[in-house]
Amino acid sequence: MAAVEHVQRIAVGDVLTSEQLRAGFTFEGERIPLINPQRGIFKPRVMEHLLSILTAYPRTGARIWYDDQRRVHEQIERGDELIDYAFMGSDPAAADNRWLREAWEAQTPILYFLGVAPTRYMKIWPTYVAEWRPFELKVQLAFSAVAESSEAKAVWGVSEPPARRYSYQLIRQRLHQATFREAVLTAYGNRCAISGLPEPRLLDAAHIIADGHIDLGQPIVPNGVPMSKIHHAAFDANLIGIDPDFRIHVSEALLSIDDGPMLEHGFKDMAGQAIRLPGRPRDYPDRDRLAERFERFMGR
Repeated sequence: MAAVEHVQRIAVGDVLTSEQLRAGFTFEGERIPLINPQRGIFKPRVMEHLLSILTAYPRTGARIWYDDQRRVHEQIERGDELIDYAFMGSDPAAADNRWLREAWEAQTPILYFLGVAPTRYMKIWPTYVAEWRPFELKVQLAFSAVAESSEAKAVWGVSEPPARRYSYQLIRQRLHQATFREAVLTAYGNRCAISGLPEPRLLDAAHIIADGHIDLGQPIVPNGVPMSKIHHAAFDANLIGIDPDFRIHVSEALLSIDDGPMLEHGFKDMAGQAIRLPGRPRDYPDRDRLAERFERFMGR
């Protein structure tokens, strides 16, 4: 629980860096890492059971070492109730895999760090090993509540299907948000497209078209613009807008207020300026999406 509290405290938008995971936390005066950087399955010496498992995000062109690197995002997107997690190597009796089995037998909650970008991981707590599949060289994971396997029933009883489905919907939503945010911020060099603010902890990935829109709401970089939290709030409230030529517009409601440097420099001075664009033209905000969103700003 000390590890969980530490992770909850330092995560930004549910996401932690690999450096934060390696740095770990302090427990009873001892520094304990959250992961083993060379392995995906980690049990500190001071713990009886498993602390964490990790799935790295595949780098473009890099070797895929484990099948779960390919499948886990797809499984969560589909709404699968059990998520595959590959063994370390091919020996079920190896130490790392024994720890997985012990976590399954004891139904111990563990931390799952799921890669959403290179060196970036979304935290999922609690995660359970719901199925032990030694002949397939994998386990299957369940989030927030164990699945209805016979072993899980014996320990926990049957969880309510609506509650479990709701839990998985939340995980899927959080995964969308985390992957979208990391992709947008990375494309723009972790800077606000309006102000240039370079502090990721103060930035959001604003949707141009809301993710609930069937045709245009996809969580892709051309549907996003990185903004400071105050600019994001103003954008969502149609107090600022961005036209299809990437120019910033400020509403009369803000222009008419004369109350200090934040309004003067943070908003009024931005009127008519172009947003900062990402390095690759393919990542530029989609003009059609901007046009549709700008109509809303003009209509307010």
